[in-house]
Amino acid sequence: MSGIAGKVVAITGASSGIGAATATYLAGQGARLVLGARREDRLHAVVDEITAQGGSAVGAVIDVAHRDDLKRLTDTAVERFGRLDVLVSNAGTMAVSPFDELRQDDWDAMVSTHITGLLNGIGAALPVFRRQRSGQFVNVASTAAYVVKPPQSVYAATKTAVKVLTEGLRQESGPDLRVTLVSPGFTHTEGVGKGASPETATAMIRQRDEIAIPPAAIASAIGFAIEQPIGVDVSEVVVRPTVQA
Repeated sequence: MSGIAGKVVAITGASSGIGAATATYLAGQGARLVLGARREDRLHAVVDEITAQGGSAVGAVIDVAHRDDLKRLTDTAVERFGRLDVLVSNAGTMAVSPFDELRQDDWDAMVSTHITGLLNGIGAALPVFRRQRSGQFVNVASTAAYVVKPPQSVYAATKTAVKVLTEGLRQESGPDLRVTLVSPGFTHTEGVGKGASPETATAMIRQRDEIAIPPAAIASAIGFAIEQPIGVDVSEVVVRPTVQA
């Protein structure tokens, strides 16, 4: 199936930011959506907005760190729509801090969300795609996977892992599957600075307000990768503000 219309797309981290923008964009192009996130109220608000505008969307409260939750997300797609065409692994956390602060719970959260969460998504969707002999993974990394800047070292390490895992998956995927890495630069989301130390958060939010691009810019890049004809795999897309170094 080429294009976006009619495709069944599951999105993690869909209650705000890039996830919500991607859901809205794809719904407008005729996709059928299964949206996953931890915050039930925000998730239902996105689903309700899409359906109120005539789109097709259902929600599932999930935590990507839990293997069973990702399985439930992909099962929901198959049970509701009969198939799953795309999994967008977007859930993320950006609780960055200098190493000297020893915020190890935040380090664990980034590892469990970005790395374990990605692997849980692969584990849930890959068997579905193999049975169908079609499917696409869209994994959201970051420009931090290309340039490491303090105090983002742990965040950058986990996003680098997303980049490496995505390339390895692409090489193993075979002729029937597509694998895309989308790496956003500074994007205007509520997650910027969230959970960071006050000094770090203030600096990040100030920079966000000065240079960040809207989540819709990333959503359209994801849509571009999904809409390609059969046999065309957009393997990697980097989208950043023009002023970002």
